[in-house]
Amino acid sequence: GRPAKRRGHEVKLIIATIKPFKLEEVREALTEAGVRGMMVTEIKGFGSQSGHTEIYRGAEYAVNFVPKVKIEIVVAAAMADQIVETITKTAQTGKIGDGKIFVLDVEQAVRVRTGETNEDAL
Repeated sequence: GRPAKRRGHEVKLIIATIKPFKLEEVREALTEAGVRGMMVTEIKGFGSQSGHTEIYRGAEYAVNFVPKVKIEIVVAAAMADQIVETITKTAQTGKIGDGKIFVLDVEQAVRVRTGETNEDAL
């Protein structure tokens, strides 16, 4: 028989926040790297840059949140490091606010149409 796998941990969720103008470039690089799907959400956030000021209709306002794009990708654990590296290389501008990447264990993944689970569901 096959060796028992630690349930759930053969699949990883990668969450990346990036600058919106980098989305298309990152998407193309991830597709080339073998990513077959992703979820993308427009978000607002702040990190070490913690906002800036903008002039709107003659008055100065503190802008505490800056627009970002959140990409969520579920991949086989063996691909995770390569995907993180691809996002880092592609999204990097060298300026503050380039974003963050988090990698989490996925307990279970299910493809709704077929009922396939975990890596088969990707």
